[in-house]
Amino acid sequence: MIRKFKYLLLGLFMVPMLMLEGCSCSKDDDVLTVAEVTHSVFYAPQYVALEEGFFEEEGLKVEFVTTPGADKTMSALLSKDAQIGLMGPEASVYVYNNNQKDYAINFAQLTQRDGSFLIGREDIDNFDVSMLRGSEILGGRAGGMPVMILEYILKSNGLTVGRNGAPGDVNVRTDVQFDALSGVFVSGTGDYVSLFDPAATTVEQSNEGYIVASLGELSGNVPYTAYSCLKSYMNKNEDKIEAYTRAIYKAMKWVRTHNSEEIATSIKKHFTDIDFDTLVTVVERYKMCDVWAPTPLLEEASYNKLLDIIEMAGELEETVDYEKIVNTKYALKVMEE
Repeated sequence: MIRKFKYLLLGLFMVPMLMLEGCSCSKDDDVLTVAEVTHSVFYAPQYVALEEGFFEEEGLKVEFVTTPGADKTMSALLSKDAQIGLMGPEASVYVYNNNQKDYAINFAQLTQRDGSFLIGREDIDNFDVSMLRGSEILGGRAGGMPVMILEYILKSNGLTVGRNGAPGDVNVRTDVQFDALSGVFVSGTGDYVSLFDPAATTVEQSNEGYIVASLGELSGNVPYTAYSCLKSYMNKNEDKIEAYTRAIYKAMKWVRTHNSEEIATSIKKHFTDIDFDTLVTVVERYKMCDVWAPTPLLEEASYNKLLDIIEMAGELEETVDYEKIVNTKYALKVMEE
């Protein structure tokens, strides 16, 4: 089978670590630095783990830094500015296929579905994917999971995709930066846009658009974001990786047994730019869409579906065996306790 490969982590080693947002630049060896691909309510369980003391219970001091984009998050790992990265497992596939000797291994899944929503210009009851025929959708960066999931949904429903004006049933725009998607849509460009919350809720509250579908519900379960670390770090710090996984699992169980207002109360200090009522709405929407994984176990069937999605998007040169870049040892251990 012929696969077209696009190495999306261009300039991986040249990304300046000054781009670590929110980093206190601590050199304390006792602090575990976790680079998150974006700062989002979508990752609520990890903030719960911090605020409810689950990391502390495991003897960990954790610092989150935002490294916008999987390329920058992976760069933070490879440069050892961070010990753990939260991003899509596809980044590990790209790095492994680039013959990186000390590659990243995924050890715990955090989200099990896409957390983005499709926003249209009209409020549509009984939305169906077939309604997108002939439309233009602002999708985000080519090769990123939001676009690949979107295109997977379209193609799985019999629609052809034309990127940036190329022939196809649906024109998917990949020439608009992720952070600019909301503003460009509100300014009048495109028929639909794919947005994460709280941006999706903000657009709807301002009557500039309407949430018509959850892309996570349309695509089904896929390991959208997972924690990874370098192979060398894992070999030397198994106790820390196990403790981190256990703390995250505690948080996963906590969010499933607490309501949206309780979760919002726990994480509100991490989202001071969102009013509390909106934060509760966003949390509730994510709970309803079942985006948070119930356990940290990244299963092989789910991983293989991810590879299918990447291949369908034309971004995969060759597959990488599950055992190469996924280690389930820590997840299985904490789940059995």
